[in-house]
Order: sequence, then structure tokens, then C-alpha cells
Amino acid sequence: MDFAGKKIIVTGGASGIGKAITEGIVEGRGHAIIVDLNMETAEKVREELGKNNVTCYKVNLANAEEIRTVFSQILADFGQIHGLVNNAGIVSTVPFEEVTQNEWDKVVSINLTGVYTAISTLYPSMKENGYGRIVNVASVAAKRGGGLLGTSAYAASKAGVIGLTKAVAREGATFGIACNSVCPSLTLTPMTAGMSAEKKEKILATIPMGRGADPKEIANVILFYASDLASFVTGEVSDVDGGVTMDG
Repeated sequence: MDFAGKKIIVTGGASGIGKAITEGIVEGRGHAIIVDLNMETAEKVREELGKNNVTCYKVNLANAEEIRTVFSQILADFGQIHGLVNNAGIVSTVPFEEVTQNEWDKVVSINLTGVYTAISTLYPSMKENGYGRIVNVASVAAKRGGGLLGTSAYAASKAGVIGLTKAVAREGATFGIACNSVCPSLTLTPMTAGMSAEKKEKILATIPMGRGADPKEIANVILFYASDLASFVTGEVSDVDGGVTMDG
């Protein structure tokens, strides 16, 4: 996949699936812009992939005002942003009856409102330039109502991401803006590393392929949507889940 001359933002781009996406952009000769809370990890990735290939910005994705400020600065620094991958997110695993208002608000603010804010800040520039590739990372939980790792608050936030993806795709299509979504299942990242063996076994039993995904396996599909190989695809929601969903 060729990203030569392209500047692409990856939220949560310093670890897990985000790091694999960042690596893929650089391998494709693009410039990856990591937006993350953990600058120490982000700078390590930058050192690893080359300082000319990666730029890092610190953002708290729970803070809409901060997202707008930093993303506006990124536009000022780079002139044009060709792609945005909304990868960052948090998981909520508590049963519905135990979801507090604070838990709900926190999960929705990062997983859904943060995605909306990032897109809406870049959208006018993409429209003006007649080009934009937006990829949102949702989850199989959005289609199943949880049941694997995340539960109600997580499932609802990710279902919102799918609806937002389709709406942006519909409105952006005539302006050269494509917006697609990817729904992973269990992925072997730092976020899932601390899971108990019992929990992991239970989840693996629901995956026909019988294993979790390597971050690169999820990143490959995201990178496809971020590239010009997907030039006639928008509003698509792809399951990259080892066969969990299998919907039509």
C-alpha cells in the first residue's frame, strides 16, 4: 500500500493496533502523526521508525476542546491531512447494572465523542482539498451487544461509531471524503495482556479460528481503507474477527 506524500493521523498510534498502523504507514512511505496520551511510548516509536517519518502530539481524547486545539495545530503544521485513523479507545467490562453514570460518560466521551470531534475538526479541510480517508475502529461488541470483552457502555459507544461512520460516508462522498469502519474481536495487545486465562479461554471459544488476532492483522485492513486501493469504498463496516460475526 502506497502512502507516499500522504500525512495520516493515528489516534492511540503508540501501541497495540495503533502502532501496527503507524508502522504500515511508514512502510508505505507515508508520514504518520501519532496522537496519544503516552508521549514516552510515542517518542520511542518515533525513534524506532525514524524522526522524519513520524510526528507525535499529546492529546487527552476525553477532552473535546483539547482535541480541537491540537488537531487545528496539526492542520496548521502540515497544511493538509490526507487520512485519519480513529483507533484510540477504552474498554468497559462491568455488567450493565454496575455501569455508573461516570463510567458511561467516560467511555462514550473517548470512544464516540472523541471520534466525532476529531473528524469534525478535520472535515472542512478535507472537503476543501477534495480528499480524505477516515477509518474508525469499532468492535464486534457493537454488533453483538458486548459479550466478548466489552459490555454495555463499550458496545453502545462502538455502535455509535458505526452509525457515525455511515453518516460521514454519506455526506462526505461527493467531496472526495471516504469513511469506513473496522470491527476487531480479541486482539493480542497491551490492553488485553492482563486478561485472566479463564476469560481469555471463554472468548477464544467464541472465535471460529480459535485464536486472537495479531495487531498487524487488524492494521492491514485499516491500512487498506486508508489507502487509495479502497478508492471506491465508503460507508463499509468490516469484521476482522476470526469469524465471530459472519453477517451479510
